[in-house]
Amino acid sequence: MKIDHFLKGDNISWMAGDGEHGDIVMSTRIRLARNMSAYRFPRAFSEEEAMAVDRQVSSALLDCETLQTPLYHFDLGQRPSLQKQILVEKHLISPQLAKKERIGSILVSEDESISVMINEEDHIRIQCLEPGLNLKKSLLKANEIDDCIEKQVNYAFDEQFGYMTTCPTNVGTGLRASVMMHLPALTMTNQVRALINMMPRLGLIVRGIYGEGTEAVGNYYQISNQVTLGKSEEEIIQELETIVEQVVAKEVEARKAMLEHAPIAISDRLHRSLGVLQTARILSSTEAANCLSNVRLGIDLGIIQRIPNEVLNKCMLIMQPGFLQQYTGTTLKPNERDVYRATLIRDMIGEACQHKLEDEGEDSYDV
Repeated sequence: MKIDHFLKGDNISWMAGDGEHGDIVMSTRIRLARNMSAYRFPRAFSEEEAMAVDRQVSSALLDCETLQTPLYHFDLGQRPSLQKQILVEKHLISPQLAKKERIGSILVSEDESISVMINEEDHIRIQCLEPGLNLKKSLLKANEIDDCIEKQVNYAFDEQFGYMTTCPTNVGTGLRASVMMHLPALTMTNQVRALINMMPRLGLIVRGIYGEGTEAVGNYYQISNQVTLGKSEEEIIQELETIVEQVVAKEVEARKAMLEHAPIAISDRLHRSLGVLQTARILSSTEAANCLSNVRLGIDLGIIQRIPNEVLNKCMLIMQPGFLQQYTGTTLKPNERDVYRATLIRDMIGEACQHKLEDEGEDSYDV
């Protein structure tokens, strides 16, 4: 399988939106950080060491007979920057790995639910993604990958501290469990800031859609554990799951309250956003993300029909700079991206509405 398969915006299993609490919890991610005992950490190792790590880890996974999901290996060092940007936008690699000039690579499953980054901040970063709230399944898949690697290589492990990692906050289990949540009602009612401020006291942290160092976009928030030392993997995911369930309940309550107190105003806001997506000729990434968030909320509340969530998911992907430039086949300036973004989203939303009308036997019309 060629890397071109993974540079498209289709068939991403974890964006299906059909998992538990799928209207609020967009996806679950489990990430395991590991290092090999025989080599220095990536910040200090040589190119020869990087090549050896890549060779041994990729061989361990590609030759593993017990691995249920086939993986495909791609070197990233010589890849064009646009390809790496798209892989970041699809959450297959981190921004840090995309920027690295040293040898790095990725192993990825066909449905993109599994990716293994080699020579990022640590020698090995195992990532498993699932739609909705599904921490246990994600952890099982990550542990399966972990076991395959450990059969062939020796990890840097300390009996007292656990798995040794480049960043001290990952020492211990090396586990980062994350849940991507869509919280428009809590954001609109100004409750989300208090929620974010409370999380560190619970051993959790709230980040943006691309993780550490990024801001929330389109009312999407990533909630992750902060502590990896002194707790088991099971304890970490159970604590996170408990908090996520509480946040889901608060978002549901906020949505109900908005509908009860200002139904016309809410309906107007959501339909205006749909109108912008259907008719705008210039769309910044921020405006597009906010409008898509409002339309998603409208669908979840039953206010807006005829647009499948899969279409909104694809819009969230193609509206990003890397995808826009791939679709157009040319390098775009920021103002040019805004024009093409509006055109692509307008076409996709319009096509989805027209197909739905045709399925229902109604007359369609151009917007």
